[in-house]
Amino acid sequence: MGKAPELSRRRFVGSALSAAALSAVPAHSMADAKMQKRGNEVTTLTPYLLFDGKCQQAMEFYKSCFGGELAATKVKDSPAKDFMPAFQHEKIVTARLRNGKLEISASDWLRPAQAPIRGSTVCLYLSGGTLEELKTLFERLSDDAEVTDPLKEQFFGTYGALNDKFGVRWMFQTDAKS
Repeated sequence: MGKAPELSRRRFVGSALSAAALSAVPAHSMADAKMQKRGNEVTTLTPYLLFDGKCQQAMEFYKSCFGGELAATKVKDSPAKDFMPAFQHEKIVTARLRNGKLEISASDWLRPAQAPIRGSTVCLYLSGGTLEELKTLFERLSDDAEVTDPLKEQFFGTYGALNDKFGVRWMFQTDAKS
């Protein structure tokens, strides 16, 4: 089996405009978008969410649910402003929420040549912890959400799922029972 060809940042981004903007932002300020490596082992995997102009509101909402520190940078406050059209300048080029081991990174959609596609096969999975912690997070994220599976005991533990007010799918599970 041969080695897969390396995917360059420029090819991944696709449009020349976005590629130029993203290459102008230092990698360390791209919310650790590049996974840290130790040899060939991946040591960090961070969910990275893309929003259609609602990144700031979504990340502030997640901060109200999880606590922690939120850092967000608008296009106009980054080197990307020189490469992006003015209508993009108020959008978020990078955001990161951290609280202990929990980390969520995000940005607004910055590819003007393509419309954002809402993912339907990706969700964020919160597992472990106490039942009380899980209930608290479920209740916080339920604000204006579509609760598809109320939090309740199942044969494998306590489970629930919802689509939050920003269209992000969340699943919750703990082995702890009531």
